[in-house]
Amino acid sequence: MLRWLGKNIGSFLLALILAIIVWVAAVNASDPNEELIYPSPIPVETVGQATALLITNDYDDEIKLTLRAPHSVWEKILADKESIRAVLDLSGLEAGEYSLEPQIQIAHQPTQIITVSPASIHITLEELTTRTLPIEIEITGEPAIGYSAGHTSYSPKKVTISGTKSLVEQVDKIYASFDINDANESIDETLSLIIRDENEQIIHDLSLTPEEISLQIPISQQGGYRDVAVKVGVTGQVADYYRLTNISVFPPVVTVYSADTQLVNDMPGVVETDPVDLNDANEDFSARVGLILPENVTIIGDQSVLVEVSIEAILGSLTIAEKPIEIINLDPALYAQLSPLTIDVIVSGPLPALDNLNPADLRVIVDVAELAVGEYQLVPSVEILNDEISVESILPESIQVIISQTPFVTPTVIP
Repeated sequence: MLRWLGKNIGSFLLALILAIIVWVAAVNASDPNEELIYPSPIPVETVGQATALLITNDYDDEIKLTLRAPHSVWEKILADKESIRAVLDLSGLEAGEYSLEPQIQIAHQPTQIITVSPASIHITLEELTTRTLPIEIEITGEPAIGYSAGHTSYSPKKVTISGTKSLVEQVDKIYASFDINDANESIDETLSLIIRDENEQIIHDLSLTPEEISLQIPISQQGGYRDVAVKVGVTGQVADYYRLTNISVFPPVVTVYSADTQLVNDMPGVVETDPVDLNDANEDFSARVGLILPENVTIIGDQSVLVEVSIEAILGSLTIAEKPIEIINLDPALYAQLSPLTIDVIVSGPLPALDNLNPADLRVIVDVAELAVGEYQLVPSVEILNDEISVESILPESIQVIISQTPFVTPTVIP
């Protein structure tokens, strides 16, 4: 028996190889391998990064794959969006630059990876560090005339910065700034901090603790100065059919001064302007006027104020009764009958415009263009020459129009 097996072992091996080939061919025929590009980019996951290190460069965070797998495996891969992962292992790495190959993990097998793009990913790791610096405050400008600024205070006085070592070492100062120009009341503000290097360039991508500071600056008025409101004095009345809608003054508050502090303190909280003449005014206007001040009291700055006066016409309405209706665009071969022949038109607008409205300035029109023989209900249109006047309604809202053939008239023969 052993002798027989020894003589025929070659035939057995050959038969086994042929059987395997036939089996592989049968499997490939029923579930052929396919080499395809995975349709979506795979996001790259980083693992093992030390907490004291930070990735500081822009790197490829997605890859593209070309895979070879049986058709049935491809169906599973495409159906399971979480079946493929690309992992970048940073375990044990210190600060420096690295080119790392992403590790591809595929849940469904058998699968062969043909290409990975990009094949390697460049990573720069930097050390994280912190630093505590004093906060500087920059105050610019001057308070309003007659005011002075007291001691500037702010808190906190120090700030902790954190970020990559290379950026933290570039920091030259951390400060906040505030402009008190023309300030006339105490300041209590929250300011954001700014980081600059020795070249006065702003540095970003650093964390601040805290990010803001609280600023207080007392602003007080000096002796002999006082702020008073401005009241506009007027004389006369606007024109008939018009009304006064608004009077405004700029500036609404002025600063007065006297060497006699008591004289300023005894003044009322308001100062009146020279009278503004409204007599027969019928439109908006502005004027610069002076102020009526006690003796030995002066104004700081401009010696006059700007007064703006708003005037508008009083609105009203008017009914124009029995206005005849005009027919336009009637075919010469046709005849039109209207019912009624007139309508009432209610208009509105400024009283002066209504008072000057001539009935001839208003037309009521019915357009019968392209209308054939028949009976119609049409809405007349109203044309008014004055744009200030608008139509509110018409009575009735529509009219009856009967269009017929023009009646034939037998000519009369005169001997």
